[in-house]
This record gives sequence, structure tokens and C-alpha cells, in this order.
Amino acid sequence: MGAGHAGLAASRFLGDRSIDHVVLERGEVANSWRRERWDSFRLLTPNWQSRLPGLGYEGPDPDGYMTMGEVTEFIERFAVLSGAPVRTSTNVTSVRRTDGGYDVTTDHGEIGCRAVVIASGACNQPVVPKFSEAVPSSVRQLTPFGYREPGQLPDGGVLVVGASATGVQLAAELRRSGRPVILSVGEHVRLPRTYRGRDVLWWMDASGVWDQRYDEVDDLTRARRLPSPQLVGTPERATLDLNALTAMGVELVGRWAAVRDGRALFSGGLRNVFSLADLKMRRLLDGFDAWARTSGREAEVGPPESFEPTRVPESARLQLDLNSGEIRTIVWATGFRPDYGWLDVPVVDEKGRLRHDGGVVDSPGLYALGLPMLRRRRSTFINGIEDDARDVIGHLAQDLAVRS
Repeated sequence: MGAGHAGLAASRFLGDRSIDHVVLERGEVANSWRRERWDSFRLLTPNWQSRLPGLGYEGPDPDGYMTMGEVTEFIERFAVLSGAPVRTSTNVTSVRRTDGGYDVTTDHGEIGCRAVVIASGACNQPVVPKFSEAVPSSVRQLTPFGYREPGQLPDGGVLVVGASATGVQLAAELRRSGRPVILSVGEHVRLPRTYRGRDVLWWMDASGVWDQRYDEVDDLTRARRLPSPQLVGTPERATLDLNALTAMGVELVGRWAAVRDGRALFSGGLRNVFSLADLKMRRLLDGFDAWARTSGREAEVGPPESFEPTRVPESARLQLDLNSGEIRTIVWATGFRPDYGWLDVPVVDEKGRLRHDGGVVDSPGLYALGLPMLRRRRSTFINGIEDDARDVIGHLAQDLAVRS
């Protein structure tokens, strides 16, 4: 279910094994890329890393970053080349277990099947804290799903909440539009766009960091919940960390903890938050350096680099009067979660997370693809779906053979 890159990759491997199947999609092929991204969106991964089973990037700019439209075209092309049997505009309303498999109810009727692959994505619904309900009505609130470009927002200041990739990108765009911007910062992953002359994601790919398996990670739950790294895909391959935002005039405050009497209350301790992110980045880059030395790849890259620590504001404010008019808009870049409201099988925990072991869900014949670190660290990215889909569909095929 789902005709994004994950569902289409599953279809490709099912077809290779001559397993009859159908791909159900509530909208169009690559629907989330069309409908749930802002206008200036670009992939975080360089074009040469954009690959699906049997299809790689063939354009003139391998080191560039795909726009939203280019991603859509890429996935559409894959759907055509793979001959995926997609049924668009088909909304799944229920999946129930039966003696022989599953009954899938859609707005176009029911389908009986022996197995189901859930490829509906990890970002179906924005996560917004409960205390948002206490924000004064004079302040407009929206999520990245509702944001398109700065001109749609009221004049005046913007408070962006969340400092992952989405948060820093929107904060930068809004600041460039001339608006005063405050960024509420919690736990984050700091990375330079390039390191030693190479895209930082080249290092992740070449050094094998992205190949680490889910069953090799000490704290898998935490690893799957890590925020996306502070990266942006731009022609100039610019680094967009908190120092870059500060230089642009973005004001940094701590994690938004509560609303009291119309005032936003922020946590202190930015110094500790910044130090931890800097430490983790340095450890990763040191690991890249060690790999370059031991693998004989030193000649391919530039000399080691050091980066300035994240600059701590001299006096970060701890509260903000939301009735003062200083802030006219709040953008909640506080993450996303899957939507399993249609899944009538008891495989979702109390926090809304699917119970699975590397994509094999805790119910016979039920599988998942396209979730963070499903089977490897690269699972989150488009280039990570091929190996995941091959493994998951291999398990599905074996299970069907045993049940035959």
C-alpha cells in the first residue's frame, strides 16, 4: 500500500518473483512528494545517490540536489519502467486479518490477499505538542504540510519550532524573506554539507556508516527517532547549521516547554544542547578520518577540517509574550508520525509505532517498508529502499511458499 518509492520498489521485487500483486495509492504516484512539500524543497542527498532498483540518476548535475518536481518525475519514471500495477485514487479504510491472510477494504471495494506490505510512509501526520491549543488565536499556526512559501504568511515575526532539517531550512527561507525569525532548538544532529571536499553523505555512503544493520545498533528505538540532520540541498552546497542561521539574524531559544498565560516558556541549557551536537559531529568526522587512513582513500579527499563550535547566544530568552504581536506565525517543524488508523490488526504500540523486526511485522504475512532505519541506517533515504525491499520481499516470498 502506497505508490511512493518504497511501495514501487516492493512491486518491482514482487514482479521479479512473479508474485501477483496490486499497489494501492490514495492519490497519485509519488503523492506525498506532490502534495506535502514546500515549494523550495530539495532532497538532502546528492543526485548521484538517488537510485531505485534498475534506475539511477542520468542528468547533467550528479552533485546537485533534486527539486520536488524532479523527485516526482524520477519516481513516476520508475513506476513506468517497472510496470507497477498501481491503482491510484484508492483509499484504504481498513485492513483486517482473516484465516487465509487479510481483507483490505477500500473506497472502491474489498480485496482479499495472502500478504500486505505497508509502504504508506513515516510522515503521514505532523506531530504538534498538546500545549499548542493554549496559543492565542491571534497567532497563526501551521505545519510543514501547510507551508508553501513565505508570501502566504502574515507580515511580522515567525517562531519556528524544531531544528532538524525542516526547521533550519524554513527558518532560513523565512529570514531571507525579511521577517524576524526565532528558532526554538532542542536535540539536533549537526553536520557540515561537505567535509574534506566531499559531500558529507558521500562519507556516510563510502565509509559504510549507512550500511550498519538495525540488529547491530545498541539502542534501536532511539536510533529510529533521531531527528534528520541539519542539511540543505543547494547549488552552492552550503552548510546550514545554527551558526549559519545566527549569522543571518535568526534568534535562537531553547526547547519550547509550555504555554502559560499566553507566554511561551523555553528551556534553558542551550550550551549543553549545542555541546552534545558538536561532540557527536566531531566523533563522526573523526570516524571518517580513521576510515580514510585505513582504507587507503586519503588521496581522494582533501585535508582534515575543523569546525567552529556552535555559538551560544549571550542571553537566550526563556519566555516570549505571544500576545505582544512580536510573533504573528508559528511553524511547527516538530516531526512527523505514521498514520495507522486504518490498520485493524493489533500490531501498533501505545505510542503509535508499528511493531516489526526489520520490516517483518508482528502478524504473519504483514510487512512494512519506508520507515526510519527499517533494516539499515540508509533506510530513511531513497537510495536505501532497494536493499530493504529486496530483503523484505524475499522474506514474504519464503513465507508464501511455506504456506502454499
